[in-house]
Amino acid sequence: MKLSVIILNYNVRYFLELCLQSVEAAIAPIDAEIIVVDNDSKDDSCVMIKEKFPNVILIENKENSGFSKGNNLGFQKANGEYVGILNPDTVVGEDTFTELLKFAENTANLGILGCRLIDGTGRFLPESKRHVPTPQVAIAKMLGHDTLYYVNTLTEDAIGEAPVFVGAFMLMKHDVYKRVGGFDEDYFMYGEDIDLSYKVLQAGYSNYYYGKTTVIHYKGESTLKDKEYAKRFYGAMQIFYKKHFKSNLIFNGLVWLGIQMASRLKTEKPDAKLIKKSSCIRGSGAATDYQKRFSFPVNAISNSTEAASQSEIIFDANFVSFKDIIKEISESEKNKKFTFKILPKNSNFILGSDSSKSRGEVIPF
Repeated sequence: MKLSVIILNYNVRYFLELCLQSVEAAIAPIDAEIIVVDNDSKDDSCVMIKEKFPNVILIENKENSGFSKGNNLGFQKANGEYVGILNPDTVVGEDTFTELLKFAENTANLGILGCRLIDGTGRFLPESKRHVPTPQVAIAKMLGHDTLYYVNTLTEDAIGEAPVFVGAFMLMKHDVYKRVGGFDEDYFMYGEDIDLSYKVLQAGYSNYYYGKTTVIHYKGESTLKDKEYAKRFYGAMQIFYKKHFKSNLIFNGLVWLGIQMASRLKTEKPDAKLIKKSSCIRGSGAATDYQKRFSFPVNAISNSTEAASQSEIIFDANFVSFKDIIKEISESEKNKKFTFKILPKNSNFILGSDSSKSRGEVIPF
């Protein structure tokens, strides 16, 4: 088997359904499997998988054991030569894995392979390619200087070496994952992707960024950016530095200060509702066909250029490929005229996100 795609899920049933639809389309030409590890979700994620994706290997964890342990559980079942780590709030194109595997097969000493990530508005996510956060780099980041934190020497669509990737999307050989021991289970959530990237580098491999392939990451679906997020993030950084670097009093002081400041953060409010905007459906058929299903008026368009400025564009995945959806969202970010939602195949809901700083929106109909 060539590829095992491991997806760790926790209470994001609707985003998971869209993700699985895109992954199934992407692995169609590959000898591959999909493994979903569910961390004791309280929604109907597991029921949905059993009903709609019977070929998916489902591991129902009876507790929320965190990101590292959950993915390691999935790896134990993986049979692929390559392992893909994927968040449930992502959307991949039909050619994502074939293109990345082609690059991987022709790259010597490959460690982890990452790709270009965008949020639900089409904005590039700079954490797609990061430097190892040494104490000096981390201190600069905390003081608001991102230049040393992100790999700015590579453009968004470039191909080249980059040290650290985000756990939302990683591709590597099964043997590499096994050799470095997978994700360190001392981390519950956050920091484990930095740790794994660093361990792979320390083992003598080279990590690569492949900017010719784009994946949507609806950032923040499993966890809101609130005080608990901040505390866990700073706590994860403490674990990382204790493991890999000498004690740094200045950095330890900044981490302590960060945790204190995090306790004063408030959960961000969700984005504006879709029905407040002019909605355009990008699919097939007349607008009246969709209006029978939606509780709000929509206009039918054949491409994004036909939509009026400040519109909400709804992509019907029954007719528009995931590759084209990602391409149009990515390209439209340049003029910031639109917001976006996706209607998954054979579903009764639409979803998307207008910001990477708060949870996305699921609208049933």
